Amino acid sequence: MYWPKQPGISVADGAVSDTLAIDGIGLSAMGGVVAAGHEKTAAAAVEILNQGGNAFDAAVAGVLASCVAESVLTSVAGGGFLLAHTKDSEPVLFDFFTQTPASKQLVHPLDFYPICADFGDTVQEFHIGLGAMAVPGVLKGLVHVHQRLGCLSLEQVVKPAIALARQGVIVNDFFAYVYGLLKPILLATAGSRAIYAPQGELLQTGDRLYMPDFADALEQLVAGGIDAFWQTMAAQITHTQGGYLTAEDFANYQVIERSPLCLDYHGTQLLTNPPPSAGGGLIACGLALLADCGLDRHGSAEHLLALSQVMRFTNVARRDGYDARIQEPGIAADFLSAGHLGRYRRELRDAIASLNATTNKLGSTTHLSVIDSDGNAASVTTSNGEGSSYVIPGTGIMMNNMLGEEDLNPHGFHQWPPNQRMSSMMAPTMVLREGRPYLVLGSGGSNRIRTAILQVISNLVDFDMPLETAVAAPRIHWENDLFHLEPGFDQAALAHIMGSAEPIWWQTQNMFFGGVHAVGLDENGILHGAGDHRRRGAVAVAQ
Repeated sequence: MYWPKQPGISVADGAVSDTLAIDGIGLSAMGGVVAAGHEKTAAAAVEILNQGGNAFDAAVAGVLASCVAESVLTSVAGGGFLLAHTKDSEPVLFDFFTQTPASKQLVHPLDFYPICADFGDTVQEFHIGLGAMAVPGVLKGLVHVHQRLGCLSLEQVVKPAIALARQGVIVNDFFAYVYGLLKPILLATAGSRAIYAPQGELLQTGDRLYMPDFADALEQLVAGGIDAFWQTMAAQITHTQGGYLTAEDFANYQVIERSPLCLDYHGTQLLTNPPPSAGGGLIACGLALLADCGLDRHGSAEHLLALSQVMRFTNVARRDGYDARIQEPGIAADFLSAGHLGRYRRELRDAIASLNATTNKLGSTTHLSVIDSDGNAASVTTSNGEGSSYVIPGTGIMMNNMLGEEDLNPHGFHQWPPNQRMSSMMAPTMVLREGRPYLVLGSGGSNRIRTAILQVISNLVDFDMPLETAVAAPRIHWENDLFHLEPGFDQAALAHIMGSAEPIWWQTQNMFFGGVHAVGLDENGILHGAGDHRRRGAVAVAQ
């Protein structure tokens, strides 16, 4: 089975990268580096670094700019997480993901309906409408992070996004491709059509996307403050007819500060997203299982057999109670304990031995990584789902459709527990050396987030790849007996490791396999950035 080609991306393309020599690990000779999902996103973050802002100012500025440049992947009315590590304090995970409404009682008939995204070789169903909207968190999260850790004024930090929204951004081939996939959503309401089809036809490659209402909204945020803006936003949304959200849902929403999940992989310390998000724990589980495997050379049958079976048994472990207990205190420690993982280690060894003996397609998510000159680091992942198509009047802000995301509603739609933080695969991650970040990474890609991050970390730790090579290397993804493989692997040599899985040989590297945007230091004190070309990633360096 072959997957359709994503326009504009060839196998020969490498990760977009930039490097800069610095004086040792202290970063004292430069202003920092950013890797993000769009060149304008990275440029906005670096502009703030050049003005004297720190990594957290830059992360906030970059995410706001991404709500223009990458607006079909993220929104201030979506959800996300930011993993922060300051130069002189303990790391903290800011959870501003979406929350389920407090009540399922409806005053008006439910506005919740399916649309189909055509991927060429397959069609995937998403649900949108007012009944798909969960309580958003990105806006409150960004302001909270800025107030806690930023050093510039909010007025300075929002300026790049305001300028970008007014001046517009040229639609590149990647986002034209995404617009085409999401066409039924982008054309479903007058508010969305005004942004993405202002002349009646969906914007194409080379057209300019303008979001002046979003610029006005950010100016109102600065002028009136977050509380007033939040209340106005809540009033506009809750006056609609057909959704679950109420004014109380907005009033009760809080950004949560959590301790990151810490893990060790072959002597390397990692920090990632803890429960109730699932992604970080599943990455930790995958690495724990992978640590016992012999990997041979990268891309070999032995390597891909181990990697695919680790993905398989991570999914088994997830179904065996991790999802059901994800809200329980202490679930990560229980899930990752030697006693619990022992069963899966045994089954993994048996499966590998047996096979050796037989010799959301889209993932509307984006990520930004940044390290500044003082050693502060931020890893932030955000998403709007596919978007509900409802645009808050006068703001240019599209609400999320997280209640209509099949991945986030494993028990079925409208079965969510009330007033609960939704679980997510997002996993902003850092790798530490001597207690300080030397690699910051994360990915978009729905269920492929965890496997993309796992493979990049393994490429770096197990195969000593340079950062750019580790991000650009071909990836696999195993799920539900489907074995997805990017080009670059020997099909004939891998035939015996497939077992009962159906192989899906992709024609080119594709956004399906995530978009890992990473920054880090190598052993010579040289700072690198790698933007994943699968999602048109970009790198920018501050001076």
